[in-house]
Amino acid sequence: MSKERLTFEFCDRLVEDFEKVIDHPIVGKSSVYYTGVDLGTACVVLAVLDENYRPAAGAYRYADVVRDGMVVDYIGAVNIVREMKRELEEKLGTVLTFAAAAIPPGTETIDSGAVKNVVQAAGFEITNLLDEPTAANEVLKMQNGAVVDIGGGTTGISILKDGKVDYVEDEPTGGTHFSLVIAGAYKLPFADADLYKRNPKNHKELLPVLKPVIEKISSIITRHVSGYDVREISLVGGTACLAGIEEIIEKKTGIYTHKPKNPLFVTPLGIALSCTQEIMD
Repeated sequence: MSKERLTFEFCDRLVEDFEKVIDHPIVGKSSVYYTGVDLGTACVVLAVLDENYRPAAGAYRYADVVRDGMVVDYIGAVNIVREMKRELEEKLGTVLTFAAAAIPPGTETIDSGAVKNVVQAAGFEITNLLDEPTAANEVLKMQNGAVVDIGGGTTGISILKDGKVDYVEDEPTGGTHFSLVIAGAYKLPFADADLYKRNPKNHKELLPVLKPVIEKISSIITRHVSGYDVREISLVGGTACLAGIEEIIEKKTGIYTHKPKNPLFVTPLGIALSCTQEIMD
């Protein structure tokens, strides 16, 4: 297996371009637009790419419609996606037709239908449904190693060999657990603890408080990569935004661990990159 480590040049450039179009959409003459719908536990993201699969527009909204990777508020999820779709359509002056979506690994039989139905009920024609860490790798372009998507409710792991998925799994534990620990340690309501966690200025202070949860995530990773020749871990997902999380995971797993500049938008962009004009059955 190659020892060459992944660089995030393509990923960071794509994410940077996407961050720009969230505030300043590119209104042009694209013949078609491809949308990635990411129904996260903490955040719902819509990433819109043009016909050349370049960022054209985007929106995100913190919401509580998904827990531990499962849709728990179907109507709320539909309304949020529909509202964001309408908002982006007004900005672009067009109708967004095609969308892809993603689910945590291992939930295909119990939640894939709910996610698909949410996207369709919001007015999209769904063209693809894939697991989250695999979607993230559409942006990362990892050939060998593990992509670890640390979301709000779960940690998803995708092991790649020669650019192809060799193993994929998902377990509870993510950003929600961080917020619960912060709420207990600081005696804050959960919502306030969640906001406190999102502020990068608080990350250095919070890192030792959250270390036990990060070590649990590290143990999950270690267990799932056992038996595979994994020499590199790439972190994505909103929870991976915590400054210093990669250092604790690397120390605990013994595997080189790094992350893009902004891990939050990697998965939704990967979902959008997997979107086509071929409608799913």
